[in-house]
Amino acid sequence: MSRGSPVVTATGGPRGPAHLVLTAAVARRYYLDGRSKVEIAEEFALSRFKVARLLDDARASGMVRIEIGHPGAIDVDLSSQLMATLGLTHCVVTDTPEDDPATLREHLGAAAAELLAEVVTPDDVLGLSWARSVSAMATALRSLATVPVVQLTGALARPDVDDSSIELVREVARVSGGPAYFFYAPMAVPDAATARALRRQPEVAQAFSRIGSVTIALAGVGAWAPEQSTLYDATSEAERSALAEQGVCAEISGVLVDAAGEPVRSALTDRMIGITAAQMRAVGEVIAIVYGRAKVDAVLAAVRGGMVNSLVTHSTLAEALIDAVRAGAPGVKGAG
Repeated sequence: MSRGSPVVTATGGPRGPAHLVLTAAVARRYYLDGRSKVEIAEEFALSRFKVARLLDDARASGMVRIEIGHPGAIDVDLSSQLMATLGLTHCVVTDTPEDDPATLREHLGAAAAELLAEVVTPDDVLGLSWARSVSAMATALRSLATVPVVQLTGALARPDVDDSSIELVREVARVSGGPAYFFYAPMAVPDAATARALRRQPEVAQAFSRIGSVTIALAGVGAWAPEQSTLYDATSEAERSALAEQGVCAEISGVLVDAAGEPVRSALTDRMIGITAAQMRAVGEVIAIVYGRAKVDAVLAAVRGGMVNSLVTHSTLAEALIDAVRAGAPGVKGAG
């Protein structure tokens, strides 16, 4: 091109200063202000076809560069990698720092809410187990197919917990518009006889009768260690030690499992009011919302045991899980 020749645009006309200014203004209205092409055409007294050509020119010239991203900072590549490594049905990994647990729960809850809104259909039955991360999901949830919502575990009364399994189910059912099946009972009671009596109570029995129809469930995963499981923190020191000696590695919705993912039967199991290991394994998809690198072994145990087959987590835990599998963690689908 000779010096002084006009620059040719994608629309076939010269790109002078006026054209550049008009193109930039139209692009700003469309991409940043969210205005429709019809609205832009009316504002600038242009045809819709002229607006479309200007937007094409903005992209072709490099004035507008479109990058594929996600407002929730989802790491798409790491999500795909972890999903393949563990053989998961769904996997969402957020690029969120681990140093602020409250912010981490908020981001994971928002990501889980988006996933749930996407995958739940009117043919599903949704089951909810209480966990701080699941509660964060309920807070972020804005839309959901009209489905029954079933409580899977009793309430865990703790001074640092503001809500409960009951409120969790009610909140999600309000968004869904479907029926809520909940019950007033603690997660664990003092003895097995009390647990048996409570399970026979009408509202508990009604909710439990629905567990077999649950197709998608949300749960947390706790490592059997201090501050890594609300159930662990709620038990006595003697019981924690005894369960550790029995090989308990993790708990998923109150279900205790060893490092191989096999259920560990104990006195605590008999005192629990909630979903059983067999029932959890029968659910088509169990989505665990998990955070903290200390839970690597617990997550792998939950996946090995068929208790969990989808994950919402953050990048540092996802990388640690992949590293553990590559280092030879046994019995994980997709490893090697």
